[in-house]
Amino acid sequence: MEFQKSVIELIKMRTSSRSFDQKNIESLTLKKLKDYIKKSNEETKLRARVIVIQSNDNDSRKAKKLGTYGVISGANSFIIGIFEKEEKDALEFGYLFEKIILFATDLGLQTCWLGGTFNKGNFEENMSLVDNEFIPIVSPVGIKKEKPRVFESVMRKVIGANKRKPWSELFFETDSLVPLSEGSEGQYAVPLEMVRLGPSASNKQPWRIIKDKNAYHFFLCRTKGYGVAGYDMQKNDIGIAKCHFELSANELGLKGTWVEIKNISTPNDWEYCCSWSN
Repeated sequence: MEFQKSVIELIKMRTSSRSFDQKNIESLTLKKLKDYIKKSNEETKLRARVIVIQSNDNDSRKAKKLGTYGVISGANSFIIGIFEKEEKDALEFGYLFEKIILFATDLGLQTCWLGGTFNKGNFEENMSLVDNEFIPIVSPVGIKKEKPRVFESVMRKVIGANKRKPWSELFFETDSLVPLSEGSEGQYAVPLEMVRLGPSASNKQPWRIIKDKNAYHFFLCRTKGYGVAGYDMQKNDIGIAKCHFELSANELGLKGTWVEIKNISTPNDWEYCCSWSN
């Protein structure tokens, strides 16, 4: 396992931090993070990459100029997701980026997914991108400020940051949409709960899962009016759900593989994404 701590505990520990104490990340910790990101970039088949910059490295001036419209304060370091314009697989990029977020959590660092509340033009201008690249996702990374700003507390309340939908709204038995009960799923109750705890854009929690015999089918229930221009943030959220489910299942020794099933029955206005077959 590439994590030192239990990934299940890391998922529970991870929170979105918006106030940082301005200290730079310790050099050995930063090296571990950069090495993990380098390995992730080498292994992915996506036309995408992730970088991390800190204000005391060669990109110091860039890090200080990056804008988040006041949402983030005190952050000297950022994890930056860079996507080629022809690449459309936001789901797999969400999976990749969330693994990096969990690795940062394992290192004792705080993070916060940002998809809309950062100045994209400002970031792209300072990252020396090639013509066909853009930045859909960033996260500050660093040491959390002991006492968060009042703004952060208010913002968390406004978006209901700590609230999660109940099982009855997320997980179902076959396409009859009978809600799954937590007590009926044995060890798979844990991977499902790890999906439920995941972060999502504006905390919309758009994942829906249907259990059918020996498979768990993942669907996207889109939020009306939530745009997909340029980058599909809600498909990205399904990637986060996929990451949490797979990593926690693997930790528990639950064997399975990801498959895509053609002509699967899709309820309501949901979009089928993928299936875990065990």
